[in-house]
Amino acid sequence: VFAKKIDVIVYADANYPPYSFKEGEEAAGIYTEILKVAFSRMERYRVQIIPVPWKRGLKELKQGKGFALYPPYFHPKEFPFIWPYSLPIMDETIVAFCSEEVLSKSLRTRWPEDYYGLTIGNNAGFVEGGDIFWKAVKENKIFVSEARGNRQNILKLARRRIDCYINDRISVLWELEVLKYRGEYKEGKQYAKLVEGATVAINQGFLGFTNRDQGKYTYKEDFVKEFNLVIYEMRKSRELQKIINNFLKITD
Repeated sequence: VFAKKIDVIVYADANYPPYSFKEGEEAAGIYTEILKVAFSRMERYRVQIIPVPWKRGLKELKQGKGFALYPPYFHPKEFPFIWPYSLPIMDETIVAFCSEEVLSKSLRTRWPEDYYGLTIGNNAGFVEGGDIFWKAVKENKIFVSEARGNRQNILKLARRRIDCYINDRISVLWELEVLKYRGEYKEGKQYAKLVEGATVAINQGFLGFTNRDQGKYTYKEDFVKEFNLVIYEMRKSRELQKIINNFLKITD
């Protein structure tokens, strides 16, 4: 037993339901459920999870003020200030959702070629889509419109202010159900019907650590090792999958 636990703050994306979001003042979501279990098994540490807007979380890591953030995808080129990454926590499928009118004109199965000329919604601070996509954006073959999160982008798509929106499939479908439940989105003349288009990528979410801390976090190496060990065990025993299924109410 360790005499004194080390207090650690980890940031969570506040606007990425159902994976990671803010409920009241607390962090919630699938990643949060997994990480709460993992952190509780790391005997040397007492971890506090704080939900923050994604861009702010990135900024904190970039300035070395923040220790870790979840769930970035593996983008060492775009986020050179994040290193190391933990073991992958879970897989996410990124897809293009479009209004029915946009997809009815063409099947648009190839990403990104079949989407040239369209305006694509993206979450601020997200770099999904792949190199060819962003090259096309630079060359004005595709246009990008950014919003803060799922809700804003889905409503923009429903109101036909963008043609498509790229993000994780489960995340978009989850938010769509929430909007329908709240009466903010009703299929009909006023709102476009949303249809799934091409698969953009299959990504994995990680716990990402700052590498701009100038040795401030002396425990970082040990923390990463401990965390990876716990995640590995949770993956091996299928406990990780059970937490995901439980959260999404999927029965095996």
